Amino acid sequence: MKTTGIVRKLDDLGRIVIPKETREQLYIAIKEPLEIFLDEENTTIILKKYTPGCVLCGDMGGGKMISGKNVCFNCLELAKREF
Repeated sequence: MKTTGIVRKLDDLGRIVIPKETREQLYIAIKEPLEIFLDEENTTIILKKYTPGCVLCGDMGGGKMISGKNVCFNCLELAKREF
């Protein structure tokens, strides 16, 4: 992990602002969902772009959005064979 040299304070609602330069560097769009993780020692907060898992099996390997839900390629293939 490398430092950016930027220090931000939490506001009254517990929010921080991610600098525009950082968002652009990481290709984070406005209103893009980010998932919050804590390390095992609970000393570090990690933000990652949110990627929904397959609604059928939970696989995180990607797939297709169908009616706003992510379905993995394996489940798509299984559904094709079933129907």
